[in-house]
Amino acid sequence: MDFTFSEEQQAAAEAARGVFADVAPDAVPSPALTTGAVADEFDRALWARLADADLLSLLLAQEYGGAGLDAVALCLVLRESAKVLARVPLLESSAAMAAVQAYAGPELKGDLLERAGRGEVVLTVAASGRTGHDPAELAVTARQEEGEGADWILDGVQTAVPWAYDADFVVVPAHTAAGRTVLALVARVRDGVALGEQFSTSGERLGELRLESVRIAARDVIDVEGAWEWLRDLLTTGTCALALGLGERVLRMSSEYTSKREQFGFPVATFQAVAVQAADRYIDLRAMEVTLWQAAWRTATGARGALPVAGDVAVAKIWASEGVRRVVQTAQHLHGGFGADIDYPLHRYHAWAKHLELSLGPAAAHEEALGDLLAAHPLG
Repeated sequence: MDFTFSEEQQAAAEAARGVFADVAPDAVPSPALTTGAVADEFDRALWARLADADLLSLLLAQEYGGAGLDAVALCLVLRESAKVLARVPLLESSAAMAAVQAYAGPELKGDLLERAGRGEVVLTVAASGRTGHDPAELAVTARQEEGEGADWILDGVQTAVPWAYDADFVVVPAHTAAGRTVLALVARVRDGVALGEQFSTSGERLGELRLESVRIAARDVIDVEGAWEWLRDLLTTGTCALALGLGERVLRMSSEYTSKREQFGFPVATFQAVAVQAADRYIDLRAMEVTLWQAAWRTATGARGALPVAGDVAVAKIWASEGVRRVVQTAQHLHGGFGADIDYPLHRYHAWAKHLELSLGPAAAHEEALGDLLAAHPLG
């Protein structure tokens, strides 16, 4: 196994660093100072720069104006975005585009992908289910009317949909009476669709998506076995990349602060208790990194392993959830009262870390899923 990044993957990461170089983590109001959303919409100017740098179409094939790269390249870009708390739906839109490309019919792909890759159409995914704890595909029912190519009817509620108020379309997993899971592309503005405001710990506006007898054309529904599972794994892997990038930036902030802060005439970084805590967090980050690239590589290649791809994704999410929490908690401790100062960006990283920890399920949920996989696929 070779985890060396290709030239194309490294070029994507370098382009991302260039785009994010001027992004200030505290460019929008702090969630500690805002009772509602920190902003009315995502960073449209940054979105345009990402489009100009061809970073929105990384996973699209050349025929749709993309670079034809894979999940590893996307995770490299997401890692850079999290270091500056980039307020854009890069993960959700990229993952939705990739699912449409991989599983949708030619009519939908031809109509949507090029525009989405240019940033003209924004996509998101409803992946949290009804309560945030139950499977997302069980929160919405889907039934197809009689006749070949007939419309589908959706009913149900999905909670905590990211960027729901800004996206043009939401990819909604739904279950049929036969027990299949389909993916429906639902326009944000249409009959039967309603949104209720929700807010994440980071202060970003989420949406409770309510669907009441929403009619969806057959061409906008992906009825292919495995499509939702593949999209969910990609979303989870991307979330792990965001957690890694955020954690790396926070550990660097802690290193810089403790190197300058002095006690008894010495930098606190030279104290053994401080060094040991920083070393433990470095180990967390390296574990988060290696499990992330394992999951991204298997998601990208479909390579066989002792467990299905979902097993590697679960391991990566367990480390990401627990690791990013420990990193930001240690950072707060090492910064002392300065870490809670609203004029210093660490408290924002802490808020984002909590959102990422719980996004798409906390560590315990993925530990349970991993246990089920191990029971179904005994090792040795």
